[in-house]
Amino acid sequence: MRAELIVIGDELLIGQVLDTNSSWICAHLNEIGVQVKQISTISDDGEEIINALALATSRSDVILMTGGLGPTKDDVTKQTLSRYFNSELVFDEKVLAHVKGIFEKYDRPMLPENIKQAEVLKIAEVLFNKAGTAPGMWIKQGKSHVAIMPGVPSEMKYLMEHEVLPRIKVLPGRKELIQNHILTAGLGESFLAERIAHIEDRLPAYIKLAYLPAPLQVRLRLSAEGDNHQLLKEELDSFTKEIKDELKEYCINDNEQTLEETLLDEMKNLNLSLALAESCTGGYVSHLITEIPGSSQVFLGSIVSYDNSVKVNSLGVEQKTLNDFGAVSEQTAIEMAEGVRQKLGSSYSIAITGIAGPGGGSVEKPVGTVWVAIAGIKKTYTFKYLFKNSRNGTIIRASKNALYQLIQLVREENK
Repeated sequence: MRAELIVIGDELLIGQVLDTNSSWICAHLNEIGVQVKQISTISDDGEEIINALALATSRSDVILMTGGLGPTKDDVTKQTLSRYFNSELVFDEKVLAHVKGIFEKYDRPMLPENIKQAEVLKIAEVLFNKAGTAPGMWIKQGKSHVAIMPGVPSEMKYLMEHEVLPRIKVLPGRKELIQNHILTAGLGESFLAERIAHIEDRLPAYIKLAYLPAPLQVRLRLSAEGDNHQLLKEELDSFTKEIKDELKEYCINDNEQTLEETLLDEMKNLNLSLALAESCTGGYVSHLITEIPGSSQVFLGSIVSYDNSVKVNSLGVEQKTLNDFGAVSEQTAIEMAEGVRQKLGSSYSIAITGIAGPGGGSVEKPVGTVWVAIAGIKKTYTFKYLFKNSRNGTIIRASKNALYQLIQLVREENK
């Protein structure tokens, strides 16, 4: 089943608002075996809407349209749809009562523009919107089904979950779609592809392998589409196991978790704790960790020692070490890691010190130089990096590499 999105809004085209709706819709359609083949972002212009609809209904089974259903004059979607589908707009009494109820609840006057939000196409099946004032609509056009929804994310999500997805699930022609994921780290995309080429070459046409790269990591997604769920799953699981066996030393997980989530889960199961000492990353590793619910079961805390005085006074770094080797050095990173581990009483600790740039570099220590130290149960390990990125890129890559080295060390020391 082929799906297509039409996203309406001038604010999206000028970069004023980020389109988060499309990624959310695509993810939820993918879960029920519907593949989105096209996303079109267009302006609040009647002719653009008509042209996009005509093209979409000629090639897709399901069209999902968001935006342009507000009460102001720049929201032209409903009037344009009335022209395109040759259907008059009528007031829906249930919707009107709902809109009136919202205004009465907040003791606000209801303007004529607000009343017009209860208008729907006569030919449409109304998608009742309990999350807001703009109703959605479901229209059959030839072999296509068109869902029209407001662009407000909370209202779109409500309609998708309660009205649109249930209707799509019962449409004929939807095949079974199963996906497996493998998160890898420490091996670049091209090297990864070369390593598993002999497996990828054997994949049948109905199993697809996608590479989804990010800093330090590549997530592999295997997708199988067909009619027999059990056979698809068995074959997909078999290929997934082959790839995992081939990439054993680079595999982080196969459960769609992030690297950070897997690290915390494994440390929690081993009753281990973590402390951080961050300089050039400025607390970014702590941010990645504390984004995860339940991180307090592992994460004790962090000291952001941006200035050398904090390294000395809070982490116990020797002034002589700073004088002899500098803040960005293996020796300083070791003392930072061992200092924070001792101070906070953690099982493991990470320390990061470096030059994120754009200034501050030298011939001996160019911009992008980063030292990472990890104080483990048995000893302290160090890693040196030279990142050729922007300031933000260096911070992200340093943080991700530190976490990757930690999960490798935890696995090695706790076999």
